Amino acid sequence: MKSFIFFYIKQKDIKLGFVASKKVGNAIKRNRAKRRLRAMVLRYDNQLKGGSYLFVAKNMINETSSKKLKSEFDFAISKMKVQL
Repeated sequence: MKSFIFFYIKQKDIKLGFVASKKVGNAIKRNRAKRRLRAMVLRYDNQLKGGSYLFVAKNMINETSSKKLKSEFDFAISKMKVQL
């Protein structure tokens, strides 16, 4: 995955965190990166298992197409086995 890193810790409740460091770019680019990650998660919010999720945007996220980002997200979710 070139666009983001995904961390998961098993818990009862679902908690989501989105992080973009200054390596991603200025404030506008960092906020856009976090919005794109949130949009991906909203597609799957009712299918996720309980736990803490942390999504860390990498510097390539703003250049990645939506289709590619969705495929990377699908791969990450299936690899971590966090869907119901």
